[in-house]
Amino acid sequence: MTGTTKAQPPVSLTLDKTYQLAMQNYPLIKQRELVKQTASLNIDNLGKAFLPQASISGQATYQSEVTKINIPIQGVDVPSLSKGQYRVVADVNQLVYDGGATKQQQNIQRLTDDAEQQKIEVELYKIRERVNQLFLGVLFLDEQLKQVGLIKSDLNIGIKRVEAQVANGVAFKSNLNTLKAELLKAEQRAIEISSSRKGLIDVLGLFINQTLPENIILETPAIKSAALDNRIDRPELKLFTAQQQLLFSQNKLISAKNTPKASLFVQGGYGRPGLNFLNTDFAFFYTTGLRLNWNIGSLYTKKNERKLIGINQKLIDVQKETFLLNTSTTLKQQQAEVDKYQKLVSTDAAIIDLRQSVKEAAKAQLENGVITANDYLREVNAEDQARQSLITHKIQLLQWQINYQTTAGKQ
Repeated sequence: MTGTTKAQPPVSLTLDKTYQLAMQNYPLIKQRELVKQTASLNIDNLGKAFLPQASISGQATYQSEVTKINIPIQGVDVPSLSKGQYRVVADVNQLVYDGGATKQQQNIQRLTDDAEQQKIEVELYKIRERVNQLFLGVLFLDEQLKQVGLIKSDLNIGIKRVEAQVANGVAFKSNLNTLKAELLKAEQRAIEISSSRKGLIDVLGLFINQTLPENIILETPAIKSAALDNRIDRPELKLFTAQQQLLFSQNKLISAKNTPKASLFVQGGYGRPGLNFLNTDFAFFYTTGLRLNWNIGSLYTKKNERKLIGINQKLIDVQKETFLLNTSTTLKQQQAEVDKYQKLVSTDAAIIDLRQSVKEAAKAQLENGVITANDYLREVNAEDQARQSLITHKIQLLQWQINYQTTAGKQ
């Protein structure tokens, strides 16, 4: 005996899960790791400033005249220096103090990485708006399909009753054909809606890098009224903070660059003459000591550099203030739309109750032959229009609620 194969249940998907998958698979996400690797390499290179720095140099020269001692000294033969001189020198320098410049440069690199990561977050957040459109578009079409199912049910009921009347000779066949034609139109409408739904599902699948089945269920998001507050928690605000911290660190680097730097050094070489200029033979030599370096040229630009940083800080403050103002204005407008559609949905429910009662009465009148199929169809369509308005207003309400949360950064 062959067992029956149980059909697999359709896959379901929530809006939050869609956000997560869309951001995980968006090509821009790859930039995160690249920025992180770049920052790590730069920080590592900066840290090597405190490793011994070695260099090798050499030179061969010929000069037209050299120092001579023409004072005769009894018993002492003072050799003449060679006009050809040769030298190879190895220099090893160990930085011991740089005024904190290296540390500040490393910190700047970390903060630059934070700012770049936040820029990526800002761009990724924009994906939510596109996902909202696709997700809510599918939910709207799902409600449309449900309504078409109700219309078909009402039409089938009317068809059965008119068929009985035609069979009994109390109704014209044209009445029956009118209802059948409307049923075919409803079926066409269902085909169109299903095709549009498949198109949206396919695009949504591209965003999350998955092949979604046509019968996938998109769960309607649950909106909490408490979430519709005016507090703003967008990634742009974190970007402004990261940029301010970066400028603050750059300001500290200006001070570090204007401090003296100290290092130990060792020089060793081989050449003619060596350190003893009176020795004309090739010889090894070395010197060691402490080197102090202070570049006072940077003092000339220190004041202007601080002014530039101050200007950039004010620019960021203005950008932040502008962003908050624009976002708050958008939230006010979206809240007004939410309030409007909440009232419309409430009114739609009352209209549907009235239209449904009229249709039920028409259904009984049709069965008793009091009204024609066209009269019944008019009441069916009137209820359909009322339900269509409710579907539209409910999805629009949900859309404005989700848009509000997206604008405020509550998702």
